[in-house]
Amino acid sequence: MHDNKANRGRKTLPNRGYAAAGNVGTYHAGADSGSTLKRAAMASFIGNFVEWFDYAAYGYLATIIAVVFFPQSDPKTGLLAAYAVFAISFIIRPIGGIIWGHFGDKIGRRSALSLSILIMSASTFLIALLPTYAQVGLWAPVLLLVIRLVQGFSAAGEYAGASAFLAEYAPEGKRGFYTSIVPASTAAGLLFGSLFVAVMHAVLTVDQLHSWGWRLPFLLAAPFGLIGRYIRVRLEDSPKFKELEGKHHVAKTPIKELMTVHLGKVVVAFAVTCLNAVAFYLVLSYMPTYLSTEMGMGESESFIAASISLAAYIGLIFMMGSLSDRFGRKTMLILASLLFIGLTLPLFQQLQTLGFIGIVLVQVAFGAMLTMNDGTLPCFLSEIFPTKVRYSGFAFSFNTANALFGGTAPLVATWLIQQTGNKMAPAWYLMAAAAVALVAILVSRETSRQPLADE
Repeated sequence: MHDNKANRGRKTLPNRGYAAAGNVGTYHAGADSGSTLKRAAMASFIGNFVEWFDYAAYGYLATIIAVVFFPQSDPKTGLLAAYAVFAISFIIRPIGGIIWGHFGDKIGRRSALSLSILIMSASTFLIALLPTYAQVGLWAPVLLLVIRLVQGFSAAGEYAGASAFLAEYAPEGKRGFYTSIVPASTAAGLLFGSLFVAVMHAVLTVDQLHSWGWRLPFLLAAPFGLIGRYIRVRLEDSPKFKELEGKHHVAKTPIKELMTVHLGKVVVAFAVTCLNAVAFYLVLSYMPTYLSTEMGMGESESFIAASISLAAYIGLIFMMGSLSDRFGRKTMLILASLLFIGLTLPLFQQLQTLGFIGIVLVQVAFGAMLTMNDGTLPCFLSEIFPTKVRYSGFAFSFNTANALFGGTAPLVATWLIQQTGNKMAPAWYLMAAAAVALVAILVSRETSRQPLADE
C-alpha cells in the first residue's frame, strides 16, 4: 500500500475544481463537490431502485406468475417452479460479478454502471412482452428463464458498483451514511413494487391480473432505466479510481489479483454476506407470500403490511449507516447477527397468533434488525478491499453469497415447509445464516477508522 500521508485532507477529481493542466489534480471541497456527491448518490439510487422494483414485482406476483407460466402444476408445485426460475437467475451472478468487476476495476466504475442499468432495464421491460404458457406452451417458462438470466447478469454489477462508487466519493467519517443509500434504494424499489402490486390487487379482478395486469410493473423499467442512464453518463468517475488510473496502477487482471493476494478477504466477505442474503430475501421479498400462503392472510393485507415495514426500513437504514460511522462496522454487524440468532424464532412464532397490527410490528422488528446489517455491509465490503480490486472483490463475494443463499431463500423456505410440515423452518434457516456471519465478523478487522486503501 502506498503512503498516503501527504495526500490526506484532499481528494482528486478529474476536470472540476482544480487547474486545467493534467488529468488528475487536487480537489477542493466546495459547492461543486457537494453537487457532484449528490449526483453520484442519485445515480446510485436510481439504478438499484430499478433493479429491486423488478425483483419486488416478480416476488410479489409469484403466485400469479406460477399460474401464467406453469398452469399444469398444482399451486404449491407451481409456486416452487416460479421461485426456481427466480433462484436460477442468480446462478449467473458470480460470473457477472467477475465480468463487471473486471470492467469496473479496469475501465471505471461509471462506465460499468452506465451499461449495467441499460441491460437491466431492457431485460425487465421484455418480461412485460412475454407470451404466456397458454399461448406458446413450454416456450413461455423457457423465455422467462432466459430473461431472468440476463437480469441476473446485469444485476451482478449494480449493487457492488454503486456501493464502491459512493464509498470512493464519500468524505471520511461519512462513508457509512452515504453507502447506506444503496440498500435504501433497494428497499425503495421493493416498497414501490409492494405498493404497486397492492393497488393492482385492489383495483383489478383476478381475471384481469392473470390476463394482462401482471405485465404492468415490468413496463415501468424502460423509463426508469433511461433516467438512471442519463444521470450516470454525466458523472465523472470516482476520485479514488481516477487517482489510481492517473498513477497507472490499475490492475491488469483484477480477479487474478483478488483470488491470490486477497483470498482471505474474499472468504470473510462471502461469509458475512450470507446473513444479508438470506435475511433480505426472506424478510423483504418472501414474507408477503409466506403470510398469504402459510398464515392465511389476504394478499392485499400482506402487501400492505410489507409496505409499512419497508417504509420503516428505509427510515432506519440511514440511521444505521451513520451509527456504523460512529461505532464501527464490526460492532453493528455483530449486533445484527446476535439479534437474528436470538429473536428470529420468537418473532416467527408470533406471526401465528397476532392480528394485522401485530404482524406489522413483527415485520418492522425484522426490518430493524436487517438494517443494522444492511446499512453497514456495503461500506464494510467496500473498505476491506483496496481500490485496485474493490469492485471485483465486492461483486464476486456479494454475488456468490446471494447466488447460493439469497436468490434461493424463497425456494428453500417453501421447500423446507413442504418437506417438514413445519412453518417455522424458514426461521431456523435464517438463524443458521446469522451464526455463519457472526463467526466471520468476529475474525475480521475494523475498517471504519482508516482511509480507503488503494493497493
